[in-house]
Amino acid sequence: MQVRDAIGRSWQMSTLQVDLQLPQRFGLEYIGPDNERHRPVMIHRALFGSVERFFGVLVEHYAGAFPMWLAPVQIRVLPVRDDHEDYAAEVTAVLRGAGLRAEHDTASEPLGARIRRAKLEKLPYVLVVGDDDVAARSVGVNRFGGGAPERGVPLQAFLERAVAEGAPPARREERPRGAAAGVP
Repeated sequence: MQVRDAIGRSWQMSTLQVDLQLPQRFGLEYIGPDNERHRPVMIHRALFGSVERFFGVLVEHYAGAFPMWLAPVQIRVLPVRDDHEDYAAEVTAVLRGAGLRAEHDTASEPLGARIRRAKLEKLPYVLVVGDDDVAARSVGVNRFGGGAPERGVPLQAFLERAVAEGAPPARREERPRGAAAGVP
């Protein structure tokens, strides 16, 4: 199977090969149903070529900006200040409880620097929580590659969206509506 990468190069990814030489070179034999000695035929199978090549083509294809369902870290939660840490940790726990790969970044450096770092890492979502979010149980949503950030998004609404988007494409049809874990 040949796959084209983002810049048009063709890579062999999957192979199935019949090998008559190695069984002969190793002197391999088996006794068949006719009670006679037979030389086996080896079949080599490599579903993804080398894992390294497959992963390299995948990273290059997405230019490091993996879709939500494939991203190693799907969501990073950023508190605006130290006094928002508890709510940011709670949001992170809710997201993880729903099966999402979420991280909480502490308010140890300026918010702009933390947002910039998350964007450079090409994370699908960066959630910012401040005073209004703590009071309303909401989040500020920054989508990678999206337009202006959404402010005041109810946590439950974001959770349902993220769970649906975070499911692998083949499993999206299997997941019943409202399958996201509830927000307390």
